[in-house]
Amino acid sequence: MKRWQGIGLLAALTITVATVFLVAQQNPANTIRYPDGYRSWTHVKTAILHPGHPLYDDFGGIHHVYANTKAAQALQKGVTSFPEGAMLVFDLLESITENNATGEGKRKVLAVMVKDSKRFRETNGWGYAAFAGGDPKKQIVTDMKSACHNCHMGQAHRDYVFSEWRP
Repeated sequence: MKRWQGIGLLAALTITVATVFLVAQQNPANTIRYPDGYRSWTHVKTAILHPGHPLYDDFGGIHHVYANTKAAQALQKGVTSFPEGAMLVFDLLESITENNATGEGKRKVLAVMVKDSKRFRETNGWGYAAFAGGDPKKQIVTDMKSACHNCHMGQAHRDYVFSEWRP
């Protein structure tokens, strides 16, 4: 009897692993983890998109961009190809203006780019994920190509990265 229980447990485990693998294959963005500690990475830039900007509806607010060590070194060198493992984080917050001062409001989304040419061939080596409200459990990208990479295609000459290093 114990042998059959063991076989049943092994079968259940195998089915679970296969299901997780299939879900990850259908949505590779789900394999990108939330970048804990990104605020201690190199801060690359800050920008604010105001009403009237063509991307305001989707990306209006305060943008902070952070780079891990590999990405920061590539940006500083001005390379046109980022190394494997380079990561960039796009932290988008509400912009609140009152009393002639603009400050940060609630986090709208935390987006991540990860360079991994083997895993993300379809998007020229970059994987994309976005976490609603910065919540690690609320990954909202279901199709990296249409949700993210198509917009980044205009930056192919800089390995699909918008940010540049400001000396």
